[in-house]
Amino acid sequence: MWARLNHLFDAEDEWTRPLPENYLRFDAVLALVMFACSAVGVEIVRSMGVLGSESAPIWAQYLAMASAAALLAIRRRFPLLTGLGATGHMLVIGSVMPLVMGQVSLQVLYFVAIYSAAAWARDRRALVGVAVGIAIALAVWMIWYLALGSGMQQILDAVDDADRSSGLFPPVPAYLVYTALINIVYFGGAAALGITSWRGARRRHALAEQAHTIEAQAEALRDRAVVEERLRIARELHDVIAHHVAAIGVQAGAARRVMDRDPEAAAGALRTVEESSRSAVSEMRGLLGALRSADLLTGRETAGQSADAPADAPGTAAPDPSRSAGHGLADVERLAASLDTVDFTTAVSVVPGTDHPIEEVPPLVGLSLYRSAQEALANIRRHSTADHAGVVVRTGELPGGAPYAEVEVLDDGRPRTGTSGSGLGLLGMRERVRSHGGECEIGPRVTGGYRVRVRLPYRPNADAGPG
Repeated sequence: MWARLNHLFDAEDEWTRPLPENYLRFDAVLALVMFACSAVGVEIVRSMGVLGSESAPIWAQYLAMASAAALLAIRRRFPLLTGLGATGHMLVIGSVMPLVMGQVSLQVLYFVAIYSAAAWARDRRALVGVAVGIAIALAVWMIWYLALGSGMQQILDAVDDADRSSGLFPPVPAYLVYTALINIVYFGGAAALGITSWRGARRRHALAEQAHTIEAQAEALRDRAVVEERLRIARELHDVIAHHVAAIGVQAGAARRVMDRDPEAAAGALRTVEESSRSAVSEMRGLLGALRSADLLTGRETAGQSADAPADAPGTAAPDPSRSAGHGLADVERLAASLDTVDFTTAVSVVPGTDHPIEEVPPLVGLSLYRSAQEALANIRRHSTADHAGVVVRTGELPGGAPYAEVEVLDDGRPRTGTSGSGLGLLGMRERVRSHGGECEIGPRVTGGYRVRVRLPYRPNADAGPG
């Protein structure tokens, strides 16, 4: 029984219904309006002669109405006290001024008071006790009023004026049941409406909290997207600089060695240096433009550029690196050739899988594989004694049927002493592979040399993810 009451009044819920702004002012105005309506209602009933047998003076009747209305001024600040006060008020006034208590105007005041207790009680466990106490008090008062008071006499007077044979039930029990049902439905309805109001406020609060949580999560996701985009651009920038600086160093060294013996070969190497430097500048501009645009989109300011700069200002465009750089698997051969010198050569072979030509590989997947090959070849030139490297580009199908593309870079050299790097290139390669849900193998070969293999799954004719 007690568990059901706790469930009915949500006694296990620790949530406290927040009070609205200016609630005291609103409740005070409500109390004044209800007192005015009660006074008008009682005067109308008095004019009809209904209160002619009421022995209490008029000032006492008005005091009863005023004290009942005053309870509504604290109905949300002290809801349980309001409910108890209204119940006590009804029992006292019903005993000394039953005709006044029975008027609709006062009954509405009691209804609002019981409703407020159920709707605004902050301690729901205490509300259960108050509700049980009110129910017991009303039941005891009705029994006392009907058994010992004037209630039974009023029923008998009404029965004497009625046709006793017009109904199915005896008149006295019918009056008793009728009176009990009216009180149960009336005050039970007030409590039910109050519980419904409290639960509605609870749901609205939960929805507001969910909306706030979703907004916070969306903001976190936006910040995370910005961080991931910057990390991606940082990887791209590292690969661009590392490749072109390595190529420039290799070709400049080759030009220096053959400058006296073969001026034409030296000029060709210097042309490669010139092209590589221009390509590096172009790619870095594109990447820095994308980074600046990301800052503008998030409302931040970049160095030398205000966040309210026009969208078409120079350097503020956000080109897709896969489109601005134009690199893909088709460029791997040219990439390898840019590192060739008289003492270092590369061989590139393309092995397309059945039904999976190189051309169907999405641009972002192709760019990621291109960057992986670029980093691997640059590492060979910087950190290895190898004089030859092999690059293999493959496509195929995974055991589950999903297509993949991979690039494998092999060399036959040994680590060159005193050339250890920062490790950021390999870290960026692994991050890029992880963003595509792929796999990579990086490490020395049993037969000597080093091996880098990167395999990325993809969906044909779709961007598989950030590069």
